[in-house]
Amino acid sequence: MKANEFRNLSTAEIEQKITSFKEELFNLRFQLATGQLDNPTRIRDLRKSIARAKTVIHERELGITVS
Repeated sequence: MKANEFRNLSTAEIEQKITSFKEELFNLRFQLATGQLDNPTRIRDLRKSIARAKTVIHERELGITVS
């Protein structure tokens, strides 16, 4: 997801997304360790999505508005 898509969600919805992203990331890392991972770039994409979501939450805490 892009940052603008996260900005359209409520904080609670973003936190739910982060939780689901972390669960999926855990499962992908488990697949990587067992040699069953089909798409290793998905790990990088999930990590970036988590970072984007956390950035939007932090912006809201600081009161920063992004146009």
